[in-house]
Amino acid sequence: MNEYELLDSGHGRKLERFGQIVLDRPCAQAVWSPKNQNQWKQADAFFTRKKGLEWRGRDQLPDSWIATVNGIKMKLSTTDFGHLGVFPETRAMWDWITETLVTEAPKRKEPMNFLNLFAYSGGATLAGAKGGAHCCHVDASKGMVQWARDNAKLNGLEDHPIRWIVDDVNKFLKRENRRGRRYDAILLDPPSFGRGKGGELYKIEHALLETLDLVKGVLSERPCFVYLTSHTPGFSPIVLKNLIQQLLGKGSFESGEMLLTGAPETYPVPSGTWARWKP
Repeated sequence: MNEYELLDSGHGRKLERFGQIVLDRPCAQAVWSPKNQNQWKQADAFFTRKKGLEWRGRDQLPDSWIATVNGIKMKLSTTDFGHLGVFPETRAMWDWITETLVTEAPKRKEPMNFLNLFAYSGGATLAGAKGGAHCCHVDASKGMVQWARDNAKLNGLEDHPIRWIVDDVNKFLKRENRRGRRYDAILLDPPSFGRGKGGELYKIEHALLETLDLVKGVLSERPCFVYLTSHTPGFSPIVLKNLIQQLLGKGSFESGEMLLTGAPETYPVPSGTWARWKP
C-alpha cells in the first residue's frame, strides 16, 4: 500500500499527497513549468522560504497524521523547517533493502545485523526489520529517535530486535569498533551539515571520509551491502560511487538519483543521490 504521490512540480515548487493531505513546498530543482496549474488549488498548506520559514494553512492541518509509504506506516507532522518526518524519494531504497535482506536470509544460519546511520524517522530501519534483520538505528537527535520508535510501534515492530541509539555517528562507530561489533548491512545518509548529540559539528566534506573508514571497520566478514545516500549539492551519483569503490575495492557497484514520482505523466523530480555496493 502506498499513500504518497507526487502530483505535479514546476516553478521551483512540488505538489505532493501524503495520505489525505496535499502540500505545496519548495523544490529548487523543479525549474520547468507545472503541467496542471489548476491541480495546485487543492493544496491544504503551503510552505515558503522567501521571507524566512513560513507555513500558510498549517493551522488547518492536524498536529500529526499517518500515511503508509510503500507498505510502511509513518507518522507525519509539519516541522518549522518544512519537513514532515519522511523523505519519499528514499522509498525505492526501502523496497530494495527489504528485498535484498529477504533474498539473502536463507543463505545464513543467523539473522543479519543491519546498521542505519543518520537514521532520521526510521523508514529504512523498519524496511530492514521487515527483511528479518536485527537492526541498529543511530541518530544524534533524541526527538527523531523517539519519532522512529513511534513508527516502529505503528508497524507492529516495537518488539522486533532494534537497538535505538542517540549519539554522534562517528563516536558511535569508534565505540563499536572497540567493542568488536560487526554489521552485515549498512546504510548511511550523512547530512551536509549537522550537530552530534554533544554539539559536535559534522560537515560532510570534512567528516565523511572518516565516517566511511569507520564503517569499513564495523563490516562483518560476510557483508551483504553498503548503501550511501546524499542530499548535498555536488555529491553526484559518480561522486558517491567513487567514494565507496575506493573504500571497498572489488565488488558490484551501482549508483543513481533518488526520485520523487507520481503518475506516469508526472515529471519525476531528482531529490538526492545514491550509490551501493554488494560483494
